[in-house]
Amino acid sequence: MRTKKPSQLTLRDRLSRLSYTAACKLLGSEGDKLIRRGGGIEIDVAEQVTLSEQRFTVRLPDAEVAIALADGVSPRLEVRCGACHGACAHAGAVLAFVLEEKLLLGLAAPPPERRPVESLDEASLVRQALDERAERARTERMRIEPRSPASPWTDYVVGSKLSGKTYRVALRGTERGVSFCSCPDFRKNTLGTCKHILHLLRRAQRRFPPEVLRRPYQRKEISLHLRYGATLELRLAYPARLGAVARTIVEPVRDRAITDLPDLLVRIQQLQAAGQTVKLHPDAEEHLERRMVQERLARRAAEIRRDPAGHRLRTELLRAELLPYQLDGIAFAAGAGRAVLADDMGLGKTIQGIGVAELLAREVGIRKVLVVCPTSLKAQWRSEVARFSGRDCQLVLGGAAERAPQYARDCFFTVCNYEQVPRDLLAVERVPWDLIILDEGQRIKNWETETARVVKALRSRFALVLSGTPLENRLDDLHSVVEFIDDRRLGPAFRFLNRHRVVDERGKVLGYKKLDELRAALAPILLRRTRDAVLAELPPRTTEVVRIAPTEEQLVLHNAHKKVVASIVQKKFISEMDLLRLRMALLMCRLAADSTFLVDKEAPGYSSKLERLDELFERLAAEPGRKVLLFSEWTGMLDLIEPLLAKRRLRFVRLDGSVPQKKRAALVHQFQHEPGCAFFLATNAGSTGLNLQAANTVINVDLPWNPAVLEQRIARAHRMGQQQPVHVYVL
Repeated sequence: MRTKKPSQLTLRDRLSRLSYTAACKLLGSEGDKLIRRGGGIEIDVAEQVTLSEQRFTVRLPDAEVAIALADGVSPRLEVRCGACHGACAHAGAVLAFVLEEKLLLGLAAPPPERRPVESLDEASLVRQALDERAERARTERMRIEPRSPASPWTDYVVGSKLSGKTYRVALRGTERGVSFCSCPDFRKNTLGTCKHILHLLRRAQRRFPPEVLRRPYQRKEISLHLRYGATLELRLAYPARLGAVARTIVEPVRDRAITDLPDLLVRIQQLQAAGQTVKLHPDAEEHLERRMVQERLARRAAEIRRDPAGHRLRTELLRAELLPYQLDGIAFAAGAGRAVLADDMGLGKTIQGIGVAELLAREVGIRKVLVVCPTSLKAQWRSEVARFSGRDCQLVLGGAAERAPQYARDCFFTVCNYEQVPRDLLAVERVPWDLIILDEGQRIKNWETETARVVKALRSRFALVLSGTPLENRLDDLHSVVEFIDDRRLGPAFRFLNRHRVVDERGKVLGYKKLDELRAALAPILLRRTRDAVLAELPPRTTEVVRIAPTEEQLVLHNAHKKVVASIVQKKFISEMDLLRLRMALLMCRLAADSTFLVDKEAPGYSSKLERLDELFERLAAEPGRKVLLFSEWTGMLDLIEPLLAKRRLRFVRLDGSVPQKKRAALVHQFQHEPGCAFFLATNAGSTGLNLQAANTVINVDLPWNPAVLEQRIARAHRMGQQQPVHVYVL
């Protein structure tokens, strides 16, 4: 079935494709509020709604709202209310109804009953993966530039008209595994094909007669290439016509996996001495060079790891004495070349990241390191680099035009934040980075986000992910993080999920399996040390869970929103509006647990937590030497807490998402070094990466969804280098 052009879309087509974002745009700047407000108006389909080919009409008690296609070359939806001029709540109600009831209006079909990949055998799993790529090959629009239009078996440049990205494709036949594409999916899916290759094969079948397609590709030269099958293999291929001497040299390794690199290099030298040219494909050349360098680094790493406690690099590598486990982590990451360092928070991952860069500079001469981290950690990276290595380090700052040239400067460390990478992608990609370090690497755990996709597409010889929590909620998170390091290590997602997830007949995840296999697969590239392993070197920590009963007013608000949650989760299918309302209701429940003011904005608000905090502040203020980190999910709660500190004249600093990057380092310095500054108030913007070892008390006003985030908060104070016992309150 052909895709309709925009000018061919009917009113029903337009309504069926209407998204929440597009609906908001139809109503202007207040669209979000109008749709949310209108979502509470009940509409009876049988009594109030009429849908024809030209007009969708809803008769509300006090207005009639119509949606039709406006005239134009590319018709667009137009919403009009008979009782109001411009955008209004009536129009918001009708758009909310469309978004929520597409199934009831006949504008959408129920989700297809699709067997989850976890329940398929290997053959069915591969068939489904191929079918998905074949469908994309059929429906997506691509630009094709063949090198030799007269033959199907030639090189092509294939561009996506949607994303604008282009890839190089070498089409060599109809069988899987004989062609090549430079796209990321081909490199990692182990299928031997991708949507670009399948698109070209469909095109070739239309343009060339069967007898032409049956003629095999005629190789013209000896070539070293990579075969992207279940395993990644170096292979040497040669043409049918080849001299006897050259044939004798290559025959023992022809079309088989080559693992003996010294032997391969000898054969290439023999071929060149015999007057034969050997074509090295770019990916094969890069793979060969990386393996040779990595074998040398692995030997060096093994030598260091035999006795990290007694190795001279503990004191010579950086401007600080490394602990044995830290030098061991540095050697592991350098020896792996591309690795995940997943030590618990507070164990010194930053200094190990700097150490990896320094060791690689000494061993293989790296010169350009890109550090991608949360915004709040950029200044800290610069200060830690200056403190431990003395290498030059720049922070990428300013507007888009100012940032672009900064990446190419002759500077050893370049530090940017995650949000800058998609915006500055062209400038980042132009630089041949030797090493890319992702700090708080769990930021790329969700493979559906643009940031994760863009960051994982960055190329470098060496790579390091620093994360105390590479696995936060789902095993999928770990797969996404590891893909940046080695996109074939855990196999393609469809095979990984099939191997490790346990699901019911509807695809709901019940648990995980074969974790020993997963640990074995990760062992060469992932190193994790827990706080328990180095507990003797950390100060003691006391955690006190403070349970607080809500006020009656808080309970009423909470239960009202809890009913909304219950009504939505009982539905068989949920719409986009259902999902928005579900998220909002859950948020309101959490806000009500802090204060009713955060929900209804009615002063003075009711909050048993604020009452308990007031008592706690009084006790802490009476104890000399208290330095307190206080975390809340919401800036509104920090606004309510500030007066409690002000009335006792307790000095504090505050860090949330609104604080500019340039001012954050000064706030940290003030809290760390001024004895009179007793409190550091922060949202989760201050929960990652910051060293706040002056603190000896941590108060968590509310619980984050993820327990790992709670540990991140606490680790700002309870970390390597802390000299005092740390007391933690969890309200």
